[in-house]
Amino acid sequence: MLRIAHDATYIHSLREGHRFPMLKYELIPAQLLHEGLVSSANFFEPELAKIADILLVHDKDYVQSLLDLTLDARMVRRIGFPLSKELVERELCITEGTIQTSIFALEYGVAFNTAGGTHHAGRHFGEGFCLLNDQAVAAAYLIDRKLAQRILIIDLDVHQGNGTAHIFEKQQQVFTFSMHGEKNFPFIKETSDLDVPLDDGIQDDEYLQLLDRHLALVFDRARPDFVFYQAGVDVLATDKLGKLKLSEEGCRQRDERVFQICRSRNIPVQVSMGGGYSVQIKDIVNAHVNTYKTAIQVFDL
Repeated sequence: MLRIAHDATYIHSLREGHRFPMLKYELIPAQLLHEGLVSSANFFEPELAKIADILLVHDKDYVQSLLDLTLDARMVRRIGFPLSKELVERELCITEGTIQTSIFALEYGVAFNTAGGTHHAGRHFGEGFCLLNDQAVAAAYLIDRKLAQRILIIDLDVHQGNGTAHIFEKQQQVFTFSMHGEKNFPFIKETSDLDVPLDDGIQDDEYLQLLDRHLALVFDRARPDFVFYQAGVDVLATDKLGKLKLSEEGCRQRDERVFQICRSRNIPVQVSMGGGYSVQIKDIVNAHVNTYKTAIQVFDL
């Protein structure tokens, strides 16, 4: 059974209060239901993550400043969102959704969070619309509970997973792999266990060849028993921030390669959706929905 974390409560609150670009998080579940890919029974509403779990990867003082709404103005600007109670609660909700879908993935092979992929948040900082790093927290949770021993984080968002690399730079049980635009945000990169920087304008064939080569390498090096996949669709040619030139089909084949190698090696995978900034919302939603379709096909769900 495909399990999907989704909670619209905070999305509606944030859209009304701050006019954030949250529309895709409503449209993805609606489109999945419209196409008959899932039913309402596939969705669940996560609660707020426990602070003890957040502190497995994030600095105590930083987390307390978030909770107290006392972050300094420079950090708030670095994050890019006005700081509010609703925003912090949404991040806690997203993070718990990723923790719970990682547990479901252990049972069903794959599970999704309709949000998440907040990979710019490091140990003691937020950045790029990311306050807490949902997949990093969930990875540490699995290790702490002895539910996984070796984890691979595959980050194929157009932006480097700098926060994830920062958090796990000295953690031998977590292997971080980021394939991203070399000249894109963040402009000061962290060092992942494996980084594959991409030239602007790269198209499907070259991208997929690079991915094939490096996926096999990271699985052999990391020897994971669990995978987290950050599946941002800002690699699309239509994306206004991405600078790459992948087609919708190229993006789908990217997802297929990740899911196929996980399925062939019997390794569960949790998926968070990451970025997507195409001018037309339909391009974002269709690409994200393709990720779900592909997982359903590969894992025979």
